[in-house]
Amino acid sequence: MARHRSLRPWIERLWQNPLPLRYLPLWAALTPASRIYGAVLAIRERWWESRSRHAEVPTISVGNLTVGGNGKTPFTLALARMLGEQGLATGIVSRGWGRRADGPPAAIVSDGQQTMLDVDVAGDEPLMMAKTFEGPIAIGRRRADAITLLKDFMDVKGKALDAVILDDGFQHLRLKRHLNLLLINPARGFGNGWLLPAGPMRDRRDAIVRADAIVLVDDGQERTSALSDADRRLLESRLMLHARLEPRALVTPEPPPEDLTAPPRWREYPLALDGRRVVALSGLADPSGFHAMLTRLGADVIATLAYPDHHDYGPYDVENILEAARNAEMVVTTAKDLVKLEYFPLTGLRLYALRVDLTMPQADTERLLEMAKAAIAKARGRTETN
Repeated sequence: MARHRSLRPWIERLWQNPLPLRYLPLWAALTPASRIYGAVLAIRERWWESRSRHAEVPTISVGNLTVGGNGKTPFTLALARMLGEQGLATGIVSRGWGRRADGPPAAIVSDGQQTMLDVDVAGDEPLMMAKTFEGPIAIGRRRADAITLLKDFMDVKGKALDAVILDDGFQHLRLKRHLNLLLINPARGFGNGWLLPAGPMRDRRDAIVRADAIVLVDDGQERTSALSDADRRLLESRLMLHARLEPRALVTPEPPPEDLTAPPRWREYPLALDGRRVVALSGLADPSGFHAMLTRLGADVIATLAYPDHHDYGPYDVENILEAARNAEMVVTTAKDLVKLEYFPLTGLRLYALRVDLTMPQADTERLLEMAKAAIAKARGRTETN
């Protein structure tokens, strides 16, 4: 039986639905803060209704309503690749969660060929995307600044951008978007339905009306839907698409032989986990989908280490990992954790990341591309008119 070591914030235990009675007093103490947060969200949305502006490049937003576990980043990468296959030069802009607070307000992470920042400056998810995406990526606290920087950067290279995708942009109301996509994991639903900190909701349920389309993301755990009838009726007011997260390969860092100071390259290996003794290591908002994938692939998960989302690993964590892996054949982590762990001296440790891709039914892919291309064409027409 796997040993489980949870190093995740205790507050997430209070989001269970149903909640054990012993946690009820603690949870109740958080509800006033949730109500205040909800009031602030309403005021903020009203404030930006008349003040938000479009960017200089057609913009598609990908986001969610809850904390983590909805496949935003795999979907962002998949959509960017789809648009690229349609001949549309597409960039990605991210907030860069987990990056150093004193870093630049906006910066170029990658031009599609070369990575220009390390994980401390870029953040884990932007750097992870740069490892696998052959297009430009920028980060910025104000996404409009990052889009302008990315546009100017590509103009200098003689490569005009046709579109930009905002990774985790649903709550960024400062910037108007030409297509707003909202991702929801039906198996997770909306948790207990409460806003932070008493629940996992980053936004109110009725914010769904801001979405042009809903993408229901199946993480492959084959759990029953946690969405209520009222939730489903609200979602059905929007166009609904379907997607699924699928493990594709194992990747491991390999320093390039010609330059040992350069960022490690990633090499792909087959998903050969059947019967292997594995330690599952992750820093995710919800690691259950990751653990379930390893189990479905036949891994013998002898221990799990579950850290908080965007965890900043240090030497003490490395000691914990090496201790947990003493009787394991390999340690398997996530791609966004690997971009941090690959710089540590993990002597004798076989460290891999599970690369996860997002797939969609052909009909839904076609509908998504039709929507995206129509939004881009409409935005171009507006820009040319202005």
